[in-house]
Amino acid sequence: MSSLDTPVYTEATAKPEPRQVALSHLSVEVGHLYMEDLLGGEERIRTQFRRVAPWLTAVRQAQAVELGGVKPRISTCFLIDDYFRPDTDPSVIVPQLLDIAAECGIQIDYLAREAGCHEAERVPLAEVTAAMLLPEPPVGTTGSRPPVQDSGWLCNGERSPDNTGRQAMMPAVAWAPAEEFGKRNHSIFLDVELWKDQTVTVDGVRRVERKWSCPFLAAVWQLVRLGQLRYAGEPVAQPQPWSGSWPRHWRDLPAVVQLSERPQPFSAYRTASILPKTYLKIEHAVTVILDHLDLDDAVVAQTARRAEAEGLRLPAQLTDRVAHVFIEPAESRAERAW
Repeated sequence: MSSLDTPVYTEATAKPEPRQVALSHLSVEVGHLYMEDLLGGEERIRTQFRRVAPWLTAVRQAQAVELGGVKPRISTCFLIDDYFRPDTDPSVIVPQLLDIAAECGIQIDYLAREAGCHEAERVPLAEVTAAMLLPEPPVGTTGSRPPVQDSGWLCNGERSPDNTGRQAMMPAVAWAPAEEFGKRNHSIFLDVELWKDQTVTVDGVRRVERKWSCPFLAAVWQLVRLGQLRYAGEPVAQPQPWSGSWPRHWRDLPAVVQLSERPQPFSAYRTASILPKTYLKIEHAVTVILDHLDLDDAVVAQTARRAEAEGLRLPAQLTDRVAHVFIEPAESRAERAW
């Protein structure tokens, strides 16, 4: 029997090495405005970018100091809120956004769609991420609350006891405060809604439709920026260049559009987001979600090896690679009048 005829045995669960993605040192999100802000006039967008500009400079300088003598690879991105407002017109919004950003000295390398965090190139990114959820059941739980996969709610600790559904003649459960896992002195308890299932009728057929929450889509957004999501071992939501006029519908755009001619890679070892402080609650929820994900070990190990080869110190905890700068939001007309 020749060597070619020798049978080869492999584990049934063996998976090929996930395909690598190019990585910058840092991905900087240069703002994230709600769609009503983008539709609220140029001055509102301009005010936000003017406030972002000095912080972007500071973030760049901080990254250069962190890397010592290594020239930092830094890319910039902006996330468009098209998931909850798909009825708006990108051919009007995108040119205005990019013109004002350039006027304020901000170059946006990549433009991403929030709906692309739900599904990109027919890959259900939100469902892929939801399948990785690994909730922490509280000690002594009675099972009165359904698991996160059924309820769509995720918390960072132990909820207060639930007295609903108590059998007759059984003693009442004493009230106790909610308690955060890993608290320091006092608890900061957070219960996050990840999605909401609704029954809709389409062409006379009733079906259940899942609406993902803003925090959950923002968690997917962080995973994509950190290069931690794969589907069948392949990268997802990879940037695609765009030329010509902008379409009238967001769905006609890729999940991530490459705007610059030769930018640094979209995904990065670390992320920083410069956001209006109204997003603080959402980003707290994002941290809770990321802390409850069972990530692909092969992707995690691959990223760690690459960082080590570059001489980089990469925190083991994913949320330690995510940074934020919260700035004052642009005032609405009503706030200015007040």
